[in-house]
Formats: sequence, structure tokens, C-alpha cells
Amino acid sequence: MFASHVRYFSTSLRLRAIKVPDNAPTLEENSAWLKKLARFSITPKPSRPTELPKSTYEIRQVSELESETNPDFIKLRLPGGKHVNVVKKADPHSQPGTSFFTLSVPASDYFVASSPFSRLPSSKRPKADSSQSFADLKVVKVRSGKGGNGAVSFFRDTGIAVGPPDGGDGGDGGNIYVSAVEGLSSLHSIKAKYVAGDGGNGQSGQLDGKRGEDVYIQVPVGTTMMWCADPKEIRSLRDSENDQVFHVKASAGSRRDRVPRNIQFFRDSYEPGKGWIFKEKDEQYHMERDFFVDLNERVKLYDEDQRYHELMDDVFPIQGIDFAEPTKEPILVLKGGRGGMGNMHFLTSNVRNPRFAKMGRSGLEQNFIFELKLLADLGLVGLPNAGKSTLLRAISNARPRVGHWEFTTLQPTIGTIQLRIDQPSFTVADIPGVVKGASENRGMGLTFLRHVERSGGLVFVISLGSENPVEDLKVLLQEMGPQRMEAKNVLIVATKADLDGAERQFLKLKEFVEQRRWKIVPCCAMRKENIESVLEMMAECSGKVEP
Repeated sequence: MFASHVRYFSTSLRLRAIKVPDNAPTLEENSAWLKKLARFSITPKPSRPTELPKSTYEIRQVSELESETNPDFIKLRLPGGKHVNVVKKADPHSQPGTSFFTLSVPASDYFVASSPFSRLPSSKRPKADSSQSFADLKVVKVRSGKGGNGAVSFFRDTGIAVGPPDGGDGGDGGNIYVSAVEGLSSLHSIKAKYVAGDGGNGQSGQLDGKRGEDVYIQVPVGTTMMWCADPKEIRSLRDSENDQVFHVKASAGSRRDRVPRNIQFFRDSYEPGKGWIFKEKDEQYHMERDFFVDLNERVKLYDEDQRYHELMDDVFPIQGIDFAEPTKEPILVLKGGRGGMGNMHFLTSNVRNPRFAKMGRSGLEQNFIFELKLLADLGLVGLPNAGKSTLLRAISNARPRVGHWEFTTLQPTIGTIQLRIDQPSFTVADIPGVVKGASENRGMGLTFLRHVERSGGLVFVISLGSENPVEDLKVLLQEMGPQRMEAKNVLIVATKADLDGAERQFLKLKEFVEQRRWKIVPCCAMRKENIESVLEMMAECSGKVEP
């Protein structure tokens, strides 16, 4: 088995090294190129894949494949604590690019709603006071360009009715790139669809078609990018009572991997040996001619090698891409299709007037979820109406909305705090209130919890006016979960310390907090009492100032 893999890769590399002759190829150059192709056979014909999957995923009914009784079943843990179920393994004895893993993904795993109010009519959605547009989640459809077709053309000049073939190659389709840049703080400018340019068709006079225009998508630092199925199908499965899941094709990162690493994409392009453009006689006529059958068998090897390298290129990490830092160079996400060969490449001693060329290869169309996780040093976490926004107004230059009703904060707010001129500043993110069941998407749900995942510390804001502040803190800790709490500094800010009975409530809360070796500080944000102590302890919690 290992020897067959080595043979495949070495042959594939040699095929890739056999480059198509550049423009103005001579008869001898074309003949030499085709002869070299004929020397190499990747695998015996019966073992070659006759047809690849048409799509990256399909919708299937939940079955025994999704249970541990399935011998292929594997539960993989991804970075961030997420899991994915493998229900079918790739055949380890198959040739690379011929067998794939199958992942079982429920529709609930795809978070495609930007807020819990997304399904309400625009007139009924609550509005934030901020005049600045803000979006922290976008579902985007992107499509790379199709390769242009090769041209069928012959040189003509005075006294030369039909000269040698001079049809140029089609241009390659445009690519899709994504980069993270500083200075952006929202995804609101990201469009719903991006389409790269198609490659131009080849022209006479051995002129290649124009290359399709690339698309560059810029996102804020702190954005994550995940592949997803069609959002319409995701919503349909969520609303349906049928127990259905997405079966997604995946591939290993290398031939030594025994677990999937990448989502595998497939192009809706022609099979090896197909994709011919005939100028006069049709395909049936040519397939009955020995000269064309021999030529097609050789070019088929080139088609197979193109398709193999497309499979190697057309992948996306299962765990997605985390743009935690500015990118030095844009990241290629979807590659455009290769341009087709013009008839100038098919001039040989047996084919003097090639009246045929090759089509361009298809591009790719996929959906991705862009999710922004704010890069703040501290995250303010509290129940609705606990006083987070009032506290942020008291300690920073931010001006979040303040009110005496639940879910006053409808979008995250970041405030910058500078204690003294000789100390570094730190940032604090205020997110909408967390309610019991938020991890199950109740209230504002998981929509904004993502914004505290990157923070170095967590500040839990607990109202001393509550009936049971200790229970409130327990609810917040449960909803945050161990993954979001891992390796984070924790500070408890007890607000509304001016209320009657606040001292008694504070002592109970302090006992609970100190058992966990966390720090706690009381304050009254409305009257700005004890705010200096809060600021100093928050600076320590952020890690920007030494204790």
C-alpha cells in the first residue's frame, strides 16, 4: 500500500513537472510534451476514480451511522471545545484523492443568525442607540472565477488561406482572498456575496485570455472564518421536525493522517478526457478517428493530474481560520479555475489541423461564516440590569445605553481606560446581559458570549440589590462554561452598594468568591463611589499592570 502511494506521488510530481509548452509551440515541442505524458500512467485504469462527489455535502436522515455501534464512528475534539462526529473513514488503501471521510453535522452546529431578533421584521427589531453600524456575524457566499476556454484558430496571411493553429489559451479564473487588517471594528461592511472574475477566452494569434480579477475581503483582527452549508438549508433543517443532518466530505491533512483535517470541496467541471470544444465536426466524429482517440488518451493524463491538484488545493480547515493577528499576506480561500488549452498545443505529426480546444476548468462556490470576537483586555459579564453599562460609563470614555429594563445593551461596547499617564491603557468590553440558559441560546443567547472569549480577564458584575447575589454568580459561571473560563483572571465587582441591606449581601458574596481565590470589590457606579479601587483592581485583572 505504501509503495503504491509513493508511486502515485512521484508520478504526479513528474507529470506536474511536464509543463504545457508556452505560446508559439512548435510541432516538435507539442509532440515531445504528449510523448512524455504517454510514458506515465498514474494507476491502472480500473482503480482510477470514474466520478467524484458532486457536492461537499448532502442531507441525510439520522441513522445507526451516528451511533457508537458504527465501527467507523469517531468523536473528534476541535480547538475551542467543539466536537465533530466522523461516521465514515477514508479507505487507507485507496489512492490519494479517491476516498474521503464523512462528517455528520447537525444544523444546530451552524450559527448563522447575527442576533436573536434576526427573524423579526425590521420595524419590530430593537434598535441600539449607537449611530455607528455594527455587525459581529456575517454569512457570505463567495465564488471563484471560471477558467476561460481555449481558442480554435489558424494563422492567416496574404497568400496563406489556412496556416498553422494559433488559438491561444483561456485565462485563469480569479481567486478569493481574505486578510485581517487593523483599524476595522465591525463586519457591517462585509457584503453577502463576492464573485471573482472569470478568465477570458483565448484569442487568435496565440493570444491568451485575460486573467479573471481576484477578490480581496478585509476583516477586522479577531475575526474567525468557518465553512458552512447553504444557510437556507440550515434554516430549513432547523425548522423541520425530520431528524436530518448534513453529511460533509472531509480529507486528511497528509497521507499519514488517520483523522480528517479539512473540508473537501469539489468542482463541477468536466471529467478527464472530456471538455473538448469542436469547431466543425462533433465529438462523435472525432471519437471515431484513431488520431483523436490517441491524442485524447494522452491529454486525459494531463486532465487527471489537474483534477488531482485541484483536490489538493480545494480544501478548508475543519476548525476554520482564526485571524487573531493582522495577516502579512492575504490568505487564498478559493482558487479560480485553470484556463483551457488552445488548439496551438495539439499540432502534431498526426494532427495537422486541430479544429478543437479545451474548455476552462470551473471555479468554486461556497458559504462561509465570518464571526468577530472583540479584542478587549477585559470582558464585563453580568445578568440583565446588573449595572454593567452604568459601570462602564463611570470608569471609561465609552457611552453605552443605560436604562432600568432588561437587555438595555443590544450590541457590544468597548471602553478604553487609562489610570495614569505612566501606565498602559486597557480596554473593557460590555456585552448584553447573560440569562440562565444562554448557553442553550435563551435570551440574547450565545450571540455575544463570543466577545469575551479572547479577553485576558473576566469581570463579573453582580448587583447587591438582587435577592441572591451568590446564586446570580453561579448562573453566570455555569453559562460561561469551563472553556471560556480557562486560564482567565477573574474579578467580581459588586454594584449598587448604596442600597439597604447591601452590606449583608456583600459579605455572603465575598465568602463565596474568596473560596475560589478570586478578588472582589464593592462600588456604586451611579454615584461613582469606590470607582478608583475598581479601576485599580481591573487594571490588575487585565494583566497590563502589576499587582
